[in-house]
Amino acid sequence: MMKLPAILFAAAAVASAASSPFAGRWDLTVTTPQATYPSWMEFADESPTPAIRVVGRTGSVHPGTDVKVDGDHLSFKSSEGNWDITVSGHKLSGVQHRSRGADTQFTGVPAPSLKRQPPAAWTAPEALFNGKDLTGWEVDDPSKTYWSAQNGELRNDKGGANIHTTRKFEDLKLHIEYNCPQGGNSGVYLRGRYEVQVEYEPAGKNDQFHSMGSIYGFLAPSEVLPPKPGDWESYDVTLVGRTVTVIRDGVKIIDNQEIPGITGGALDSHESEPGPIYLQGDHTGGLKYRNITISLPKR
Repeated sequence: MMKLPAILFAAAAVASAASSPFAGRWDLTVTTPQATYPSWMEFADESPTPAIRVVGRTGSVHPGTDVKVDGDHLSFKSSEGNWDITVSGHKLSGVQHRSRGADTQFTGVPAPSLKRQPPAAWTAPEALFNGKDLTGWEVDDPSKTYWSAQNGELRNDKGGANIHTTRKFEDLKLHIEYNCPQGGNSGVYLRGRYEVQVEYEPAGKNDQFHSMGSIYGFLAPSEVLPPKPGDWESYDVTLVGRTVTVIRDGVKIIDNQEIPGITGGALDSHESEPGPIYLQGDHTGGLKYRNITISLPKR
């Protein structure tokens, strides 16, 4: 998969802020007759040809090609189809001519910078899962859920539905322990928008931007730890604004890095708003989670 470095994009976007009304990052909302879902786009004015990357409803961030800009109109192609976009008053509107299915309408607003200083102190860890039942959690499709509480574990026995906390959070420190079987694929979404990958898929299927501990598609782990399918492991994640640190089994694998935008499968694209902790359960079964706690900025 083609990779477009985040640093390159960020630098180009800043440099081109005055030259293109499309420059920067955009939180998109796509509307179809059946549903509304989030998307995301970044535009970097790299002379002579602008560079674009985009996140769709699911999957990873991917590049736009055949980019054309004519005043307030932008068009490009992606793996999902052809995009036609107009900008007016710092807002986007447009049509996605999909390669499969009907055309969709979408709107977009500038993504917030979310630049915040870390809090001076954090509250004591508070349990989000009581180990006995699903109090404080809800599934996105009750007709397809295989989530249950068993022996202090939050278990998903079969791929079907995702589950998320009923509470929503802004800045946070999350501790979560997970047990992923061989062939398993899940994820822990921060604010329901940024996926910390959980996977033990066949060797070679995923690169480091899509491997265990990555921020899916955007940030690769700096350390590769030995796989331990079927064993208990842990994440300790700190998220302040869009800056994230991930510690896996006591090893810092992502250190104070910026998450550019939402990842595929996000609940929404409203990045300035609080969001839940969301666990992916629609891929594979066999995943188990336990000892899920959260600390919040101390007021």
